Amino acid sequence: QVQLVESGGGSVQPGGSLRLSCVGSGFTFSRYAMSWHRQAPGKERELVAGITSVTGTTTYADSVKGRFTITRDNAKNTVYLQMNSLKPEDTAVYYCKAERRMYRELWGQGTQVTVSS
Repeated sequence: QVQLVESGGGSVQPGGSLRLSCVGSGFTFSRYAMSWHRQAPGKERELVAGITSVTGTTTYADSVKGRFTITRDNAKNTVYLQMNSLKPEDTAVYYCKAERRMYRELWGQGTQVTVSS
């Protein structure tokens, strides 16, 4: 079964940290570019961070640069998002996505992150 399963979301105070994980199964994980996206209530889904399949090159939204880090462990079919210095505006449902040219893109079910005092 082809799927992506996110975990690690939760509630945290401003300035806190969380680490999200996304485990892929049923496909050749190492050949897919992976990314994290988020969607806040009433807003469109936006790209947060991405990492390529071969070189591991990373990209970040300006709003999270210097605070979030995306990494991947192909041996574990897992991509991570380390989130530090969290702000209330980071509150959203976070989704991971797998994409590969000529193949159908894959999405996880999402994990809620709430930043509030």
